[in-house]
Amino acid sequence: MILYLLQTVAFQLLFLIVYELLLKKETFFQWNRIYLCFTPLLALILPFIKIPDLQKAIPQNFVVSLPEIIIGNTTTATQNTIATSNPPFALFEIILLAGIAISTLLFLWKLYKIIQLKRKGKTETLANSTIIHLPNSTDAFSFINLIFLGENLNLTAKKHIITHEMVHIKQKHYFDLLFFELLRIIFWFNPMMYLFQNRVATLHEFIADNQAVEATDKKNYYQNLLSEVFQTRNISFINTFFNHSLIKKRIVMLQKSKSKKSQLIKYAFLLPVLAGMLMVSSCEQTETQITEEESSMHIVTIETIKGNKSTIDDVPFAIIDQVPIYPGCENLSTNEERKICMSKSIDLLVRENFDTSIGKNSGLTGRQRISVQFKIDNNGNVVDVMSRAPVPTLEEEAKRIINLLPKMQPGKQDGKEVGVLYSLPIIFEVQSEE
Repeated sequence: MILYLLQTVAFQLLFLIVYELLLKKETFFQWNRIYLCFTPLLALILPFIKIPDLQKAIPQNFVVSLPEIIIGNTTTATQNTIATSNPPFALFEIILLAGIAISTLLFLWKLYKIIQLKRKGKTETLANSTIIHLPNSTDAFSFINLIFLGENLNLTAKKHIITHEMVHIKQKHYFDLLFFELLRIIFWFNPMMYLFQNRVATLHEFIADNQAVEATDKKNYYQNLLSEVFQTRNISFINTFFNHSLIKKRIVMLQKSKSKKSQLIKYAFLLPVLAGMLMVSSCEQTETQITEEESSMHIVTIETIKGNKSTIDDVPFAIIDQVPIYPGCENLSTNEERKICMSKSIDLLVRENFDTSIGKNSGLTGRQRISVQFKIDNNGNVVDVMSRAPVPTLEEEAKRIINLLPKMQPGKQDGKEVGVLYSLPIIFEVQSEE
């Protein structure tokens, strides 16, 4: 879940960077509108798209969350594992739902404020919209088919504002803003949603200005933007006419010449960006949940012998022809059965031979994690044993235990004996003396 969220934020950030660098200053307003509304949604979908051909084209290093061998007081260790693993997920879910609830309440509060303004104002019907005249106010904004106008605005300003806001209504800009409002509620923690909504709201003003100027006097329209200083409603899903931070940008964009059609080629830059994202999502290292009845090891690389040269090829665990066979597992016919048999055999060997007195002798307490890596070479011997632990004594003990593993039948790929690299996590539970 967390990996997915980080990936979507990264994709959205990349889309936004493309917009800022290449598209923002162009006058292809409708194309930019489609881009800004579509790409955040696309970033949410892309992590789920897996293209097999891309997965095969790129060598992969596999990282898997594997079952742990627990040594010591297994009951206590299991309880501790549950106690330490469940709360973070529960806490994450609580925070996520709380944020969604608060965001929903804020949205409802904004709607309530608009409803209150509508009740206080005087209503006037105009074409397919309704004008709400607000008493003792200089506000000017629209929402759905409602245009809110402060009564203190002069007649010229009102004329320009109505022309401008009618563009928002006809083009249904409120759909865009409500869409991002929904995304902000669900993904309230994602800063990209706020940035995209801000860019869309700005673009709406460019679109409305561009069309409003064609229907009115351009000079008077500029003067109206520059001369009036109005209060504005800080509501994210309304189209506000007088927004101080936007006025300069709007005037600059109004003075800008229309972009040449040849500049549309910039949108083609999205293709390599999408290709890169698909490559990342297709070749993503997914965590595989493996039960204790399955193999507690994972093939990372395969070493094949060709002539006098040794080459290393990355090979997915699922496609190896024959996994190494632990003594006593020879009569099993499938790879899955052999993996389970090997896992159980190694689990038993570790539990029976691990020197648990090391914990007290080293002054350790609590859960100690030991990571072990070893290889079963093309002759079936256990070699290249490495370990990592909080103290050297545990590292040496882990190496000693793994070196007790018997010689096995080596794994095979394409009929050739190969070397297979394994990783094994061990949890050593040291009970404190009372």
